[in-house]
Amino acid sequence: MLMNAPATFIQSYIDDLNDALNQLKLGAALTRIQAAWLGTCLTGILLMNSVCWAKFERASLGDCKVAVLSRVFRKASIPWDWLLRVSVVLILKRYGITEGVLAFDESDRARSKSTKRIYKVYKQKHKGSGGYVNGQTIVLLLLVTSSITVPVGFFFYMPDPALKQWDKEDKRLKKSGIAKKDRPIKPERDSAYPTKTEIALGLLKEFKVAHSLIKIKGVLADALYGEKAFMDEAASGSRYFCESLFWASQPKQAAKT
Repeated sequence: MLMNAPATFIQSYIDDLNDALNQLKLGAALTRIQAAWLGTCLTGILLMNSVCWAKFERASLGDCKVAVLSRVFRKASIPWDWLLRVSVVLILKRYGITEGVLAFDESDRARSKSTKRIYKVYKQKHKGSGGYVNGQTIVLLLLVTSSITVPVGFFFYMPDPALKQWDKEDKRLKKSGIAKKDRPIKPERDSAYPTKTEIALGLLKEFKVAHSLIKIKGVLADALYGEKAFMDEAASGSRYFCESLFWASQPKQAAKT
């Protein structure tokens, strides 16, 4: 397949997106080059079913160079957080959605055995082979409605390396018969590595701020989030804006992909 211009509906989406960003008056609107780059990438993803600069270059017969696509992605001041937030608003408005159920899900994405340069990559158990691989864990917040299910927030989870190392060493010393009083004290968790529960509560709060007019009929999560801290925080926040939407204040995330 060849591409020499963004698909018509993609160009329409980008125009609507930029109009909405302009209305924010925060200087978040896309420049002409950024808008053209985004249109090319979205069209490439649609045609190639992949995010790969080399494939985009081949599909454009060399008009879209790998170096240029990569440089815009790495260097341009694109308001990524606002793109997601405004895109969700446009989708909800387009489908006339005013209510739904929020659901948490998480996905482990295996990358390779050696990479350390990918954001929040860490050693994971590989279910397919039974061995280990470096990968990422993404916590997703989904809005489930009668017509569509759409992702409305995400955060990359990574275990605290210091805590992980302490736990490994503590188990080794315990197995060796070292008394607890003689083993190293458990370190405090680094705020740069929040737990999945903290991430979930932060995503709920951000959804409330960005989409306060959407009525939420319930929040779904698996047993991992069934701990008392999560239930108490979520329940205590629900009365402030909607009888069934749960949230609590957490540190602002700063993840880049």
